[in-house]
Amino acid sequence: MQADAHLRSLFNPDSIAIIGVSRSSHKLGNVILSNLIAAGYKGTIFPVNPAGGEILGIPTFSDISSIPKPPDLGIIVLPREKVLPAMKELADANVSAICIITAGFRETGRDGFELEMKMAELARRKGITLLGPNTLGLINTAIGLDATIAQAKPAKGSIAFFSQSGALCSAILDWADGEDIGFSKFISLGNKAGISEADVLESLGEDPDTKVIIGYLESVDDGQKFLAKARAVTDKKPVIMIKAGTTQAGARATSSHTGSIAGSVVASTAAFKQAGIIQVESLESLFDLARAFAEQPLPKGPNLTVVTNSGGPGILAADACEAANLHLARPSTVTLGKLTEALPPFAAIYNPIDIIGDAKAERYRVTLEAVAQDEMTNAILVLLTPTASAEIEATAQVIIDVAQTCDKPIFASFMGDERIGPGRDMLLQAGIPCYGYPEPAIRAISAMHAHYQWENRPYPVEVCFRRDKGRAERTIKQLLKQGISELPFSDAMNIALAYELPVPETRLVRTSDQAVRAAKKLGYPVALKLVSPHIPSRGDVDGVALDLATPREVRDAWLDITSRAQRKRPGAYIAGCLVQTMGPIKAREVVIRFTQDPQFGPLVSFSLAGPSSEILGDISYRLAPLTLQDVQDIVREIKSFPLLRGIRGEEPVNLAAIEDILLSMSQMATDFPEIQEVELNPILVDAEGALVTDLRLTIG
Repeated sequence: MQADAHLRSLFNPDSIAIIGVSRSSHKLGNVILSNLIAAGYKGTIFPVNPAGGEILGIPTFSDISSIPKPPDLGIIVLPREKVLPAMKELADANVSAICIITAGFRETGRDGFELEMKMAELARRKGITLLGPNTLGLINTAIGLDATIAQAKPAKGSIAFFSQSGALCSAILDWADGEDIGFSKFISLGNKAGISEADVLESLGEDPDTKVIIGYLESVDDGQKFLAKARAVTDKKPVIMIKAGTTQAGARATSSHTGSIAGSVVASTAAFKQAGIIQVESLESLFDLARAFAEQPLPKGPNLTVVTNSGGPGILAADACEAANLHLARPSTVTLGKLTEALPPFAAIYNPIDIIGDAKAERYRVTLEAVAQDEMTNAILVLLTPTASAEIEATAQVIIDVAQTCDKPIFASFMGDERIGPGRDMLLQAGIPCYGYPEPAIRAISAMHAHYQWENRPYPVEVCFRRDKGRAERTIKQLLKQGISELPFSDAMNIALAYELPVPETRLVRTSDQAVRAAKKLGYPVALKLVSPHIPSRGDVDGVALDLATPREVRDAWLDITSRAQRKRPGAYIAGCLVQTMGPIKAREVVIRFTQDPQFGPLVSFSLAGPSSEILGDISYRLAPLTLQDVQDIVREIKSFPLLRGIRGEEPVNLAAIEDILLSMSQMATDFPEIQEVELNPILVDAEGALVTDLRLTIG
């Protein structure tokens, strides 16, 4: 593995010391030693056991100090209270990397957490690469390194897997063994007191033995670092991840499992999207995609051709195509001519190509050879149902033969069980993904095409937006000194102006007379809005009056708003009202927010205004800093985007004005980690531009 120097000793050690080897075959230290021998590890092994002698035919040392030379990697399999002393001895022996199998640290509470922090500090101080604790170990099949406590022995392959869950690693190794899936590297991260998912991802990105990277994550320690490393890796290789802890129950389980904070689901989803990581919801999908990426070339376009011996599965494939943003390719005139000549008159030569139920292997051959040469086709899916006429193994061989001379990805779906088994095995052994149903095959093709688009995307352009950072900084520092977290409107407005947000002229007034005078200065019509630190949503008390055209209307609105607020929220402090120039009448309303996610930092969201967007979940998210592509995508991603583009003759809104506000918010979020939350709600936008009519800002 062409990894950084600080990980080389972990993945490619020339010598390994196992601290805590037992003569009992049931003890974990003995299992690790046995696995290293069985895997054919060629380096030197130093088992450490106080009794000395030999274990499994290898001379054993009574303590670490008696090892004749510094080992590259030390593996600790000791009771919790003995782990830190053993680490100190290994550090004194100039070990380069340490893997701690032992559990019982941060995941168990305060005492375990404090002990783990001491271990992490020792590793940092001594420059030692630390894997774990609470880890299953690691595997590098290229050098016969199986330093795990797992029973299954993985085959050699081009898929690298890493996980926070050791037990899940054991289960996956056992399952992969049965499915004949091979691995290049296999890493159990454990509690991540030392190296993290970002470190492992970076190393796997440089590994010549790894073609596809897959992983299971419960938490991310440094979200910004993870994003940067992942972007660099996904430019070269596909990264497929499953994220656990996506529900409240799952988040609680994550905390008790590895002592980690799960973070928000939307933040991790946004992070994966911006980093080019393919996120899946199940372990089955994880390996479906991994096998596809490892064994087939990427489709260079969205056009799929389906060949089937049954109409029903072809229809299912067509439906799945539309859901997966793929297109059924229209065969060229040349291809249609070949198919018309070769197929029976009742065959359907338009895509899906139904060669009907009595099709034997030769009919599949002539069809696939024609389709493989069709310039309109980017990928091929072959469906087979075990009809009475079907030649299953011969058809599998046809697919294999065509695939050897075709530069397009070919997938198969042999539907059934016992009869199709031999054909399915032939395809898998030849590197052609074969699925039980069309849908997972089409999801895999769609993911591969999306990754092709990611690898060939325009280089992202980051924007440093204009702002008076010093003005905003002075305001924030002063308020933090005063212990104020929810900013008064005037201070929030000051920061908005520092970032050149388009805000209307506004006055804060405390009496109805002041409201009338302010309206006269601003010019009619005006809007009146309640101001109270105890009423964050004015809609709850009907605290807004719009399009007030006379002094009488302003005075009446003042009395209505303030008396209603006092009646509905008797304990709330009413600071007054805002008098504001009216925005455009036919504008549409949108909302832009950002909050600080504990793992990934500033999370920006965009939606239409109103409760329906929140109830229906029609909100899009990205992590700051935003690129030009990010702000374009976040606006167009919501399902209600057609309302902004204009329907039924309505004029489209000025999308560039919304994007400018998003870029300003991204700059603000990046400049000031002290800002915990900002909400611009609503923003009025029409064909001419956008206007931020209200904002709320929280610091801490």
